[in-house]
Amino acid sequence: MDRDETKLNFYFCNPPADVSLDDIDHGRLPRHISIIMDGNGRWATSRGLDRSAGHEAGVKSLRETITACVRLGIDNLSAYAFSTENWKRPQREVDLLMALFAKTLVKELPLFHRENVRLELMGDLEALPERTRKTFYRGIEETADHTGMTLALAVNYGSRAEIVRAARELAQECAAGTMDAADIDADAIASRLYTANVGDPELLIRTSGELRLSNYLLWQLAYSEFYVSDLLWPDFDRWELLRAIKSFQSRERRFGGVVSK
Repeated sequence: MDRDETKLNFYFCNPPADVSLDDIDHGRLPRHISIIMDGNGRWATSRGLDRSAGHEAGVKSLRETITACVRLGIDNLSAYAFSTENWKRPQREVDLLMALFAKTLVKELPLFHRENVRLELMGDLEALPERTRKTFYRGIEETADHTGMTLALAVNYGSRAEIVRAARELAQECAAGTMDAADIDADAIASRLYTANVGDPELLIRTSGELRLSNYLLWQLAYSEFYVSDLLWPDFDRWELLRAIKSFQSRERRFGGVVSK
């Protein structure tokens, strides 16, 4: 994706002592960055606030991350917003999150239009409350013609359910005679996953120091590089994103092979 050098330098001006744009090789940026946004509730409770305040603060971090990725020229950004397991949270918090999703998307649509961001959703949207579901569909429709970065939000998403869904589709096609079981390969499965249009992440970022995938993109993360940040998600900013990219670029990606010298 093309980037505006003037906007890029302005957005990343006044860097901290440990990282800056000069540390980044713009010819080796990851094409797809994915983020497990974790720690909103802990951020709020550590400050004596209701958990809802953490979710509100987390929206600001996502907005900054979207803008930073656009400025850098990242092709695809995906983020884990609500898992299939999150329905187990207290009903008040679930209701608040669903309302926040709807309110936030409407509020952020001008940003998507201004930055030419195309919205995609990963997960079972039909299980969402009507208002939230319709708002997401509106965002998808209004940004469908955008040609810049793709933002894929995982909402009511679970990776095991996604893989089961793909397997079921393939089984139905075989039963209908439109596909032969012998033709089912990794590409056939990948083309039926929610990430078919954005590809596998090259870099996964998880905040709050947690060391688990939480049922997220289990197939797609097979060869992704991981960056675990101790920051809680509301404290994540453009500089921590640069630290993650800098770490990514310091690694040799061998994909099971050996890098020739």
